[in-house]
Amino acid sequence: MSLNLGSFLAPATLFSIRGGVHPETRKYLTADCAIETMPVPPLVRVPLQQHIGVQAEPVVVRDDFVLKGQLIGKARGPVSANVHAPTSGRVIAVGHFTAPHPSGLPVPTITIRTDGQDTWGDRLPRLRPEDATPEEIAARVAEAGIVGMGGATFPAAVKLNLRDRYPLRTLIINAAECEPYLTCDDRLLQEHGEEIADGAGIMARALGVGEIVVAIEANKPKAVAAMRRHNLGLGLKLRVKVVPTQYPMGSEKHLVKVVTGLETPARALTAELGVVVHNAATAQAVHHAVRYGEPLVSRVVTVSGKGIRRPANVRVLIGTPVADLLEHCGGLVEEPDRLLLGGPMMGMPIANRRVPLVKGTNGVLALTRAETRKADVMPCIRCGTCVQACPCGLTPFEMNAKIQADDLDGAAGVGLLDCVSCGCCSYICPSNIPLVQGFNFAKGRLAERTARKHQQEETKRLAAARTAREDAIAEKKRQAMAKRKAEMAAKKAAESVATSSEGEPAK
Repeated sequence: MSLNLGSFLAPATLFSIRGGVHPETRKYLTADCAIETMPVPPLVRVPLQQHIGVQAEPVVVRDDFVLKGQLIGKARGPVSANVHAPTSGRVIAVGHFTAPHPSGLPVPTITIRTDGQDTWGDRLPRLRPEDATPEEIAARVAEAGIVGMGGATFPAAVKLNLRDRYPLRTLIINAAECEPYLTCDDRLLQEHGEEIADGAGIMARALGVGEIVVAIEANKPKAVAAMRRHNLGLGLKLRVKVVPTQYPMGSEKHLVKVVTGLETPARALTAELGVVVHNAATAQAVHHAVRYGEPLVSRVVTVSGKGIRRPANVRVLIGTPVADLLEHCGGLVEEPDRLLLGGPMMGMPIANRRVPLVKGTNGVLALTRAETRKADVMPCIRCGTCVQACPCGLTPFEMNAKIQADDLDGAAGVGLLDCVSCGCCSYICPSNIPLVQGFNFAKGRLAERTARKHQQEETKRLAAARTAREDAIAEKKRQAMAKRKAEMAAKKAAESVATSSEGEPAK
């Protein structure tokens, strides 16, 4: 697909998206809190599934001593990610532990009792990105286990290899950070803008694009000023675009629409339009991996909400239990009405505070009852407010009606699978219907049904293949038996002829 983006990306040009909402941001709680580093916790629990795709395979066993940055989980397959020890210590368990997920189900996890020394092992060999090939950069990012750190957790190296499939032109660094409360990316831009610009340039080189755009919401003027001091990323032009403060501006496809004016078709990739989007924290992680050989073992997390005694932006080790992070921030003022990983719109509620922070965790929120809406759910009045708010142009009330009637195929037919789970419909609904929760549940049921169907088809295929093998073996045996019978018959005939010849009188 050939597109000339030059006209779309004129400096003053911005485009609009449909729908969206304007929730109270409440970023003031941590917007002026400089990033602090949390001390090494006594225990870290590192899940082997912290990314979209196949879980990593453990390469350590119980009682192994590991060093910071050491590979402990190896990626399996093309869509997977390496997992590294976040600090030094001894492996005390390789088993299952509660996942940082609403289901609370256990996932394969490596538990390390830390030694408090935080001793680095051998780092990855450094690369000079100015001289490295795109393939070398993508391979280093894969070795470092870097994933999308805005919450999607898609393996970053897979995106960097899209240059082989699409004619790419622009890299957009997503620094919109549209979720209320969250300010970790804002602080990264202010305090580490040079590293983010360099990481963006490294990724742009890997992608083979000619332009970098850093998109920041208008409610972050200090971040905008900080990033405008960096107009180059590894020699490539880097421009800051100030986008409207509107939720869900941080959604990949909607951000591309605002910046370029190009609309991504349903279930298509932005790369088909020549655009790739990466998070600001991902860019910093790429900088450290390529320049210094450091794998992804820590990240910045916003700890906020009226239930937190000391809201803060904290750099924490991957695998740190939520309880330890809360204690580092002074503990809880009161028992929170909701404890979330992520933002209030798309975050995951958790009940077990021992769950670990993972690569995609950008926030821990302790929200009091005053901060959450507790109202009775009333019947849908078909007012259409959810339709106006939906940034994807869907009809949430219609999808919900079909889901309530257990018509999942009907819901899929009116756009269920195109829903990005932003939560705008639930936020704006005057009847307080938890629409997005119902959509996520329905999508889970559809995925389960699809997986079961694929499993049944695979079972049938394997059974058919087995029957074919057995038939082939039986046919081979039949042919061998027929051949032996023919050979025996021929031998008997020959013996009979020989016997007859010996019995004839001499002439």
